[in-house]
Amino acid sequence: MDLTKARWRKSSRSGSDGGMCVEVAANLPGVVAVRDSTNPGGPVLTFPPEAWARFLRATKAGEVA
Repeated sequence: MDLTKARWRKSSRSGSDGGMCVEVAANLPGVVAVRDSTNPGGPVLTFPPEAWARFLRATKAGEVA
């Protein structure tokens, strides 16, 4: 998958101490990409936008620990 045009943004829930940082790129057509900001060249997880939205809703509702 070509992620060269991904615009990464750090999660507002990421720690300020440099650990446990997640970045999300939601500007790509048909996919949401997620990576560890401390390892930007490392693996990237991709999700269909609908699945990412369900995950966010469940997290905000406290259904995901």
